[in-house]
Amino acid sequence: MHINSHFAVGIIIASFLNYYFVFNLIEFLLIVFFAFICDFDVLFAKFAKDNNHRMLITHSIIPGVVIIILGVFMGWTALIISGMSYSIHIIIDTFDWGTNFFYFTKKQVGFKLLISKEEFNNISKYLAQYKNPQSFFDKKYYGNFVCLLVEVLIFIGMVLLIITLALDYFIIVIFYPFFLAFHLIRHFNLKKIESK
Repeated sequence: MHINSHFAVGIIIASFLNYYFVFNLIEFLLIVFFAFICDFDVLFAKFAKDNNHRMLITHSIIPGVVIIILGVFMGWTALIISGMSYSIHIIIDTFDWGTNFFYFTKKQVGFKLLISKEEFNNISKYLAQYKNPQSFFDKKYYGNFVCLLVEVLIFIGMVLLIITLALDYFIIVIFYPFFLAFHLIRHFNLKKIESK
C-alpha cells in the first residue's frame, strides 16, 4: 500500500479512537505519524537484502511492539495506540508484497497478493524485463483494481471519520495530496521510462 493510504489509515485510527480518548494535537499527530513513518525506510533500501526496504527491521513487527511497551511503561495511551498504528501498517503490508514480519527469520512473509510464487522466487528474471526494475512493482500495483479500490475507500473513510469524530484536526488532511502526488508522479515517470 502507498504512503498516502497508510497516512489515511493513521487518520482513521486516530479519529475513531479520538471519540473515546479525546487526543490533543500532539497525540493525534503521533498516531498518524507512526502509521506511515516506516515507509521512509526506503531511503535505506541499499542496506537491505536485495535492496528491498521491506526486509529492514523497520518493516518488521518489532518497532511497533517496542513502541507499545514504551507506552505501557509511560502510561501514555496515545503512544500505545501509536505502536498499534505502526503494527497495523506492517500487517497491511503483508497483503500486497509481504514484509520481513519477524525480522530475525530474514524471510519476506505474508499473503503477497500482488506477486505470484513464480515471480517471487525468480524476481531477478522478471525485473530484468524492465528498464527500471521498480516498474514491475508499479505495474502490478496500478494494474490491480482491488488495490485502487481499497485506496479510494480508505480515502473516503479518512474524510468521513475525521469530519464526524475529529473535526478539530481536519487540517491534517492537507498532507494527503502531497503523498498521493509523490506516488502518481513516480508512476507516470516510470511509465514514461518504459515507453521509450
